[in-house]
Amino acid sequence: MTDPTPSYAAGPTEQPLLEETIGENLHRTAERFPDHEALVDVAAGKRWTYREFLHDVRSLATGLDRLGVRTGDRVGIWGPNSWEWVLMQYASAELGAILVNINPSYRQHEVDFALAQAGISTVVSSPAFKNSDYAGMLEAARPHAPELQNVVLMGSPEWDALFVEPDDARLASVATGLHADDAVNIQYTSGTTGRPKGATLSHRNILNNGYFIGELLHYTAEDRIVVVPPLYHCFGMVIGNLAATSHGCAIILSGPGFDPRAALRAVAQERATSLYGVPTMFIAELELPDFADYDLSTLRTGVMAGSPCPMEVMRKVISEMHMSEVAICYGMTETSPVSFQTRSDDSLDRRVGTVGRVHPHVEVKIVDPSTGDTVPRGQAGEFCTRGYSVMKGYWGQEEKTREAIDPEGWLHTGDIAVMDEDGYAQITGRIKDMVIRGGENIYPREVEEFLYTHPDVVDAQVIGVPSEKYGEELMVWLRLRDGAPALTAEAILEFADGKISRHKIPRYVHVVEEFPMTVTGKVRKVEMREEALKLLDLEG
Repeated sequence: MTDPTPSYAAGPTEQPLLEETIGENLHRTAERFPDHEALVDVAAGKRWTYREFLHDVRSLATGLDRLGVRTGDRVGIWGPNSWEWVLMQYASAELGAILVNINPSYRQHEVDFALAQAGISTVVSSPAFKNSDYAGMLEAARPHAPELQNVVLMGSPEWDALFVEPDDARLASVATGLHADDAVNIQYTSGTTGRPKGATLSHRNILNNGYFIGELLHYTAEDRIVVVPPLYHCFGMVIGNLAATSHGCAIILSGPGFDPRAALRAVAQERATSLYGVPTMFIAELELPDFADYDLSTLRTGVMAGSPCPMEVMRKVISEMHMSEVAICYGMTETSPVSFQTRSDDSLDRRVGTVGRVHPHVEVKIVDPSTGDTVPRGQAGEFCTRGYSVMKGYWGQEEKTREAIDPEGWLHTGDIAVMDEDGYAQITGRIKDMVIRGGENIYPREVEEFLYTHPDVVDAQVIGVPSEKYGEELMVWLRLRDGAPALTAEAILEFADGKISRHKIPRYVHVVEEFPMTVTGKVRKVEMREEALKLLDLEG
């Protein structure tokens, strides 16, 4: 029975928002905890206390200032996770420059687009990563990026030359002209349809979001966080870095890219209390043959985000990784990112079955996508949010901004959600991922959760494929346990019969070693649909 109460909730406001810049906040933390570790880059063998970290941030900020970087200038950062990336995040904020995060997997045309669209004047970049020659690509981009003046490669003499004695008087003068509402970061959305859009975020947006994430995780200056997700993404630089520095925690980088062994090694070596990742990362860690050899006993909490977590995985993270207080966070780049989060005292069912309750100082509602009316609790609709966390807009794209944020300030996410009587939300998919089979709305997430209960299934992803008879049919891509026999459509039908509705049982089954993924560990369903058309000979 549907609860007639509207699907609306507002977060607590007793604890005030931080009305300061990221630079001001870092200064406060360094004053309180000068000798606490701020940053450890395990792969580079380097570490900083907060006193040392603030000094190097201000040193780099002074060097960038002398290079010509001014408040409001767009400064690109391109590379995998590294101590250089973290220092750039805070040094650019000191100057009031706008850091533009460039996705490490970008190819030439994407880099060309980001440089030109954001009007980037300076780029700090790794020389190369994996099979990408960043230095060569940046040179090739120059004709397409008229505002690009400086390219500085990490590890080069030009990079080393940026670290000069901090000019305290100059930096203090710059700081007086900065405001918490100023833009400080541009992050490009993945752009599954059309060109990527640059979500523009302020100090106020991301500092507060990081701070309240840390508050709900009960962070203190004693916490040590292994940040595995990419820094170019909100997960790394906000949920990771800003949650840490606003509480005096240590940021621990396990390596440039995700490696399950490196992540667990960093936890054991650095006596970490918190570990981050998307579900696929936790699955990879739990599946390591030598998993039991890593001492994870210091772990207490962590964050799982990026995509919904299979119930069984969450149970194992809590029981086998000692992460009794692990939280699920949900949000998107446009909301700095987190809108919902589970709490440490939530029941296991709440933590595995929902994304928690609304964040402090944030309003949420779930609406009927066709009418805009708030739906009753228990009914699915589009998730919308409003508050300090909503981005300033898409950089240079006013029309796209108006499409996303309505005149009353509500950001329309495109996610399908259901809110229960206690205000806990489930994200059941994307509006564009919903499959309509013979007039029945099917949310892939529900079918995926069911298939996780099959003893041989490690991971399941459900998509819709064209059907002459029903409009769409379900197809599932499966990753199976090592040594498990391949599953057929008949075997899935037999397993599911009588347990879920017939129309929700996938007609097509495709077994794979890996799913196509984004750099952040999200499954690329767009690519799966394209591949499915070829596999099933449904093209044309």
